[in-house]
Amino acid sequence: MSDSASTDATPTGGGAPAPSWSRTMSVSFRLNGKERAATVAPRVTLLDWLREEAGLTGIKKGCNEGACGTCTVLVDGKRMNGCLTLVVQCDGRDVTTVEGIAGEDGTLHPVQRAFIDHDAFQCGYCTPGQIVSAVACIAEGHATDEATVREWMSGNLCRCSCYPQITEAVLDAAARMGPHT
Repeated sequence: MSDSASTDATPTGGGAPAPSWSRTMSVSFRLNGKERAATVAPRVTLLDWLREEAGLTGIKKGCNEGACGTCTVLVDGKRMNGCLTLVVQCDGRDVTTVEGIAGEDGTLHPVQRAFIDHDAFQCGYCTPGQIVSAVACIAEGHATDEATVREWMSGNLCRCSCYPQITEAVLDAAARMGPHT
């Protein structure tokens, strides 16, 4: 992000510069495969921007402090908590939400299909974050056995305790996807 991306807000009374929190910055990034641009205050989280500005409500707000994984997204293929990631940190990067996991024609991703087949959800609130994290877990090569999946998915909490089904779904999806993930 360059300094030229920063824009000062109108000065407050008396010609004093606007406080840094009121400035905006222009950023651009790929969101679910499409170029996006945004002008945001530096403090705006990716979670809030995705839900409120981009209209992508698959991402959920759970703890809002990075402890539950409900807001997991992929940034350049790496798992990130949307509540701890600022939009300005995504400048020039590739962001994928649960809405970007399925094929362009609506075909479910193998992880989505496995979650359905294994009833790996109950209330569904954590499911988008679980699915995004599972895609990364498989891509990282951590979907090798039950204990490894549980360890690498431990940043995503499920209040309904669907952990056995989630683990089965991740292992099944990894098998469906094969070694070329």
